[in-house]
Amino acid sequence: MFFQVIDILGTIAFAISGVLVALDKRMDAFGVLIIAFVTAVGGGTLRDVMVGVEPVSWMTNMTYVYVIIASAVGAVLLRNKIQYLRKSLFLFDTIGIGLYTVVGIETGIVAGLHPIICIALGTMTACFGGVLRDLLCNEIPVIFRKEIYATACILGGFTYFLLREFVADTNFIFVIAGLVVIVVRLLVVKFKISLPSLYKIKD
Repeated sequence: MFFQVIDILGTIAFAISGVLVALDKRMDAFGVLIIAFVTAVGGGTLRDVMVGVEPVSWMTNMTYVYVIIASAVGAVLLRNKIQYLRKSLFLFDTIGIGLYTVVGIETGIVAGLHPIICIALGTMTACFGGVLRDLLCNEIPVIFRKEIYATACILGGFTYFLLREFVADTNFIFVIAGLVVIVVRLLVVKFKISLPSLYKIKD
């Protein structure tokens, strides 16, 4: 039950972040809904395809569809209040990657995959929806920029497996690992920490 709640919360966060980007691009109602769907289920779809889940989870559980539609409608109706916080897109995106990282990792564990593969699966679950969102909105995906994005997911993944060695409460592990992702992402943006670029501009 707790795992499903985490998954739903991640879906809501990503759907709202998709709506905010679509609104910034002045898309119509259909475009806003499509971007919300892609952002919310893109990573989960990739995850399910990679672990062999057929059909993918959101197609067999209408709860996700209803949640995305409700989140999209709510974000549109309350867009003025949401956008009053200038960092709202960043905040919802950050919450989304934190929640989806642990969801992806748990899916990998259930499938019996190696911890490193589980962490990779969690990172892809968290990041791929945002990649699709940005590509469809003609933006360079955040994960490919200098900002630490996927790295935060990886650190959260390592925290997840480290805690499993010492803590028996799975719900506690979910929360702490997800918070690690969120806090790392918030801190690196606040203090402008970034990975070094391999490209050097020539004179």
